[in-house]
Amino acid sequence: MTIRRASHLGWCFGVRDAVGDARAAASQGPITILGDLVHNPAVVESLRKEGVLTRHDPADIATRRVLITAHGASRARLRQLQDMGLEVQETTCPLVHKAHAALDALVRQGFHPVIVGQRTHVEVRGMSEDHPGCDIVLTAEDVDGVEQRPRFGVVSQTTQPLGLVLGLVDRLRARFPGSEVVFRDTVCQPTKDRQAAAEQMARDSTVVVVVGGRHSHNTRRLVETCRAWCARVHHVEHALELEAGWFRVGDRVGLTAGTSTPDEEIEGVEGRLRAMAMGMEVGDVQGVGVTGLGDRG
Repeated sequence: MTIRRASHLGWCFGVRDAVGDARAAASQGPITILGDLVHNPAVVESLRKEGVLTRHDPADIATRRVLITAHGASRARLRQLQDMGLEVQETTCPLVHKAHAALDALVRQGFHPVIVGQRTHVEVRGMSEDHPGCDIVLTAEDVDGVEQRPRFGVVSQTTQPLGLVLGLVDRLRARFPGSEVVFRDTVCQPTKDRQAAAEQMARDSTVVVVVGGRHSHNTRRLVETCRAWCARVHHVEHALELEAGWFRVGDRVGLTAGTSTPDEEIEGVEGRLRAMAMGMEVGDVQGVGVTGLGDRG
């Protein structure tokens, strides 16, 4: 079987910077992250070993310093933490800040705020908490439940597939033809790149492996994208989850990974896939080889 990487996969700059900032902060003394810095259990565990605490409730924070995750937080939450006497340090991705700013600007201009995203996701909560009454939509049914307004201002969770977002914006316009609907594209470029690369790779694969945390929204979206073009798609968090029975002689195996997946996890999965391919070759199977295509970033 052959193995091909997607041309864009794995850690984005926002995650790399957030993890680097967390490690630098931990080297200066005790610090707590409010929530998971990124949605990858291996990364969270490595930070724990370096002394970084993780708490999900502000009342449970026992250190003087607290980190805001790469997914960001609302101004209301930041004020709450500061009022508690905590020293707040942000690792928020700049592209998440950009999404917050886009929504704020639309509201200042008199538009009713609409966020395309997962209602329970920390990034969406961070945007919506500063705008009570905003609508959060992720499906056609969600859009159909929106009440009529003269003006709608729409932004998106940064990790949503752009095609899905544009489809919901079109549905909102069709539902309210007399309303003004303005959309600001806040889907981040790393997400766009990984989605496009995953689709291209999946189209030419007989089986796809997607590496990333089970709770990573953008990783699950990659799985969905690949399943639209390839019948056999497997989501794993690490190499030991791979099963030999998933693969056949002559398979074209595509490999991609979410933006919170570190390089070492991708390397581990690819290494195990190579070992499986070599095992087929040792078994006197003809026409088996391994190739590595696409960028490694």
